[in-house]
Amino acid sequence: MNQTARWSGTAGQAWIDAQAMLDELFQPFEDLLVDEVAAVGAGSVLDVGCGTGSTTVAVARRLGGGGAGCVGVDIAEPMVAAARARAERAGVPVAFVHADAQEHGFAPAGFDAVISRFGVMFFADPVRAFANLRRAATPGAALRAVVWRGVAENPFMTTAERAAAPLVPDLPVRRPDEPGQFAFADPERVRDILARAGWDGVDLRPVDVACVLPEHDLVRYFTRLGPLGMVLGGADEQTRARVVDTVRAAFDPYVHGDEVRFTAACWQVDAAAPNGTRETA
Repeated sequence: MNQTARWSGTAGQAWIDAQAMLDELFQPFEDLLVDEVAAVGAGSVLDVGCGTGSTTVAVARRLGGGGAGCVGVDIAEPMVAAARARAERAGVPVAFVHADAQEHGFAPAGFDAVISRFGVMFFADPVRAFANLRRAATPGAALRAVVWRGVAENPFMTTAERAAAPLVPDLPVRRPDEPGQFAFADPERVRDILARAGWDGVDLRPVDVACVLPEHDLVRYFTRLGPLGMVLGGADEQTRARVVDTVRAAFDPYVHGDEVRFTAACWQVDAAAPNGTRETA
């Protein structure tokens, strides 16, 4: 599916509706990015695939009066609108841009840090995208992104679709060579993409984070998000009820009282923009 259509449609709306739950769930990854910005003393930060703006606003808060140098960019207009509303409620001076970061004409050398929380795996041409981001970075600027490792290391993330597959024949199939959640699972592919895009000092470090979801949010989580969430809305009531019962039972190993616990297996990707001029993709 076209990424603009996907994230401007039901997938993006599901994230907007669930933003409070997802913000809490992914807080540890947000902290990784905010800490990097603080460590490098960044004053101007680009948050790629900013979604509803949680990380962008958190970075701006950490920068204090320098938060006006924070910009979030996302391909989905409804999510950008939600991000702007969040920043306004928080009273934080953040700018948000509705654009495809792969193509957008950012001001050259405008940012001294580029960050992303699960937002860079969806580019149609990742080399071109990261080259564009590199041109938007100041010489020596830090890049830090958090991306998912492979399917095998993240069984929680595919529990719903595996359980629902016999009942939902038109369930979208994940393909590792296509844009999507696990597109950056192969560390050698990630290193190659960033090197070809002109980034230096590429480093990937495995990060395993214990995540907790309230049990009362579990059904809402798997019926709205992911491949199952994309198609379940069109199912009849009987099919939906069968799917919900079947999938909820499949999550039992992760349920501990009133909490759902799982480990998120990710890569912390770090790199730096070169100090000299370089022509790449």
